[in-house]
Amino acid sequence: MNTGALSLTPSEAEARVLGIQSKLHRWATDDPDRRFDDLYNLINDPAFLLVAWRRVRGNKGARTAGVDGQTAHTIEAGQSVAAFLEDLRADLKAQRFEPLPVRERMIPKPGTRKRRRLGIPVVRDRVVQGALKLVLEPIFEADFKPCSYGFRPKRRAQDAVAEIHYLASPSRNYEWVLEADIAACFDEISHSALLERVRGRIADKRLLGLVKAFLKAGILTEGGAERDTSTGTPQGGIASPLLANIALSTLDDHFAKRWGNRAERAKRRRHGLPNYRLIRYADDFVVMVSGTKADALAVKDEVAAVLSPIGLRLSEEKTGVAHIDEGLDFLGWRIQRHTRRGTADSYVYTYPSKKALRAVMEKVRTLSRQGTDLSLTVLLHRLNPVLRGWTNYFRPGVSSATFQYLSAFAWRRVIGWLRRKHPRITWKQLRRHYCPDGWWPTEDEVTLFNTAAVRTTRYRYRGAAIPSPWQSAS
Repeated sequence: MNTGALSLTPSEAEARVLGIQSKLHRWATDDPDRRFDDLYNLINDPAFLLVAWRRVRGNKGARTAGVDGQTAHTIEAGQSVAAFLEDLRADLKAQRFEPLPVRERMIPKPGTRKRRRLGIPVVRDRVVQGALKLVLEPIFEADFKPCSYGFRPKRRAQDAVAEIHYLASPSRNYEWVLEADIAACFDEISHSALLERVRGRIADKRLLGLVKAFLKAGILTEGGAERDTSTGTPQGGIASPLLANIALSTLDDHFAKRWGNRAERAKRRRHGLPNYRLIRYADDFVVMVSGTKADALAVKDEVAAVLSPIGLRLSEEKTGVAHIDEGLDFLGWRIQRHTRRGTADSYVYTYPSKKALRAVMEKVRTLSRQGTDLSLTVLLHRLNPVLRGWTNYFRPGVSSATFQYLSAFAWRRVIGWLRRKHPRITWKQLRRHYCPDGWWPTEDEVTLFNTAAVRTTRYRYRGAAIPSPWQSAS
């Protein structure tokens, strides 16, 4: 492939990258045993670097600096983007490029008092990781199984929840569920095991060396100490979710090999033997079991044995077995089978979990605690994206009652904030000034987002029919 110096517009760069990705994906799909060489030249291809830069620049993390103190904005304000990318390309071509340690930032885990580690790479490293992902993703997507949904193109959490709903429905009777949690997944993945899986598809030693360099880059802790990274892929890197998926695909491959054949599953069912189906979203996964509770408990040890060679282990406290009638929480959803009111028929329902509702209520509570020196318009501009994003995620479910509850809660919080802002005015005056329609807080044509007005939908199970972006492109 010709990767010489090119003067490209962003749209031309996107088209060139998509064309090359489509070829890589087609070649990987047509020949499952093919190992790709001479890919390193694509990493320093101007089109790949430009597309990677634009994605880094468009990410909300562009304003966050790594250990060198530079953000995407400071690079734009200092040297030109073209000069920055040309210098980066020259270092890559001469193999002088070395990633810097990531900056550690401990952030709270939603719904808990615990904190998790986020690793923030410098902007140069983010761009190279972005180019690396553009090259590797279409190759490994050809191998990834349909049961994996997290951080993959055109796939989303709702697909994973829809598959659980599909399998747990009465006609399929996958009634027992192994709810699994991997302890410190992103911190404990074995580098050697991960690189071995990458080598299964990649023969280019320069590209393999680049992947290893990112894994071994180290961490600058919040206390200022530099720490080596002997295991793990620090969360925060652009390529980290892809690398984690490559490592965890060993679990997908195991289940596909043992229970992926539909005819074999039908035969096992006729003979009264259990069947197992894996649904995974990044490091969160469940195993649906058509059998007994004992069958579900037995598969736990099998999962642990598959994870052990890649350096991972199950969390004993957070891993357990539940019946679909008892319900389970997965990716913020509560999934449970109930008897439909007024009938004897059972149906599987999906709706927001109590933990997810508490988390969004805490966000609303935090935002509405802010000082009353702000205008209502500013407060609403901060609240509305939170409410709109949360309801968009939970629209495909039985969520209307929850949306109404959240709507009333948000209304009370905003009205309470207004009462603190204007302690001397009457309720009638407050309504006249801030609620022109009689009840809903509005200022400067910005109205509090009404979650109760959001209509729920049904999300259809797509299964293995989800296309890749490169299939549609070709």
